[in-house]
Amino acid sequence: METLFSVSAAILAGLLMTRLSRIFKLPSVTAYLVAGVLIGPYSLGRTGLSFLSFTALDQVESLSLASDVALGFIAFSIGSEFRLSDIRSIGRQAAVVGVVQALMATLFVDAALYAFHLLRPDILSAAQAITLGAIATATAPAATLMVVRQYKAKGPLTSLLLPVVALDDAVGLVVFAVSFGIAKTLVSGSLDMVSIIVNPLVEIAASLVLGSLMGWLLTQLERLFNSNTNRLNMTIAFIFLTVAISMGEFRVGPVTVGFSSLLVCMMLGTVFCNCCPLSDELMHLADKWSSPLLALFFVLCGAELELDVFSSGSIVLVGVIYVLARSGGKYVGARLSARATHCSPEICKYLGVTLLPQAGVALGMCTTAAQLGVEGGLIRNITLFAVLIYELFGPLMTKAALQAAGDIQPKSEEVINRRERKLAAAEKARAHTP
Repeated sequence: METLFSVSAAILAGLLMTRLSRIFKLPSVTAYLVAGVLIGPYSLGRTGLSFLSFTALDQVESLSLASDVALGFIAFSIGSEFRLSDIRSIGRQAAVVGVVQALMATLFVDAALYAFHLLRPDILSAAQAITLGAIATATAPAATLMVVRQYKAKGPLTSLLLPVVALDDAVGLVVFAVSFGIAKTLVSGSLDMVSIIVNPLVEIAASLVLGSLMGWLLTQLERLFNSNTNRLNMTIAFIFLTVAISMGEFRVGPVTVGFSSLLVCMMLGTVFCNCCPLSDELMHLADKWSSPLLALFFVLCGAELELDVFSSGSIVLVGVIYVLARSGGKYVGARLSARATHCSPEICKYLGVTLLPQAGVALGMCTTAAQLGVEGGLIRNITLFAVLIYELFGPLMTKAALQAAGDIQPKSEEVINRRERKLAAAEKARAHTP
């Protein structure tokens, strides 16, 4: 009962906050995050009002399964951006931009934080600087996709943005594994080439193979049904199943074979959209079905954000350096690579701004960074600081960039007038009802 109450309270809080955010014309994802912060254990939860808030972080973490499934649906939806017809036209641009902007973010953060380490080694170690540089690669696909959906963004920038965000996860896995391996070597003094090179490459390859297999199998099973309702049920069940399988790992000798649920579900969506003739309609239905799940996901993300990170001057200082360096790296990397691949001026100018949101993947990297012991705690707090800033302001900047690029069109007067007429007619009918 307590779990159901928490789920319903979180969704309701998020939905109510979207009504308030409309006054300031904020994206819904920002409203969900703010609602999560307000009802989280670090805000209203401190009052002990369990019927209005999460009073402990354990309550939030107990709903982590919902977050895992939500990310699975997000990755599945992004996979539809890799249709063969689209890849032929923007595949090269997406690949170049996806790699360059991620590496540039790492380079900028590594340089800035290593310079800070040389000045204040008592606050930040070289291992921490290198690890934070790798975490800088990660971009939050969830926030970006939610903004695109809410405002029905469509155009050259959006078409390139979603594949870039999807590729970002694969690049981030490799960069983080290599950088974190070097960081562990600096801390322990022992070099493990398997962890640095072999494991991340195996994880990417295994994820793509598993996702492809599941996508092919889903396509074959969809042919057994004639009803779109049953096909939708099969699609949803397969996303759940794929997320569950991708959580497992096993060892083959010294090599750990694991999976990235984002990559697996993205590949599931990619194969499905290219093989199933009904994929467009089924993916559209799945998006509608998952809407409350995504609202819950963002409220939980907000509830997990620790406001206590603002109480430490050193964390705030390093966090500000991290945010500025990462933002500069993402923007410069996206702009230079977009220009090199002959993208339009609008894409060159605004793409980097849309790549700033950061959340789940970065926090997942922090969990791995905890292996550094005491040093891992500072990495987590700095990343939490950055995530709080990026998640609250990133979606708003993404919306502004898409508007400036012309991918989000303002509602026409005809649409507004039609909606007002419908509301007026409904009010009139209600007034005449005895």
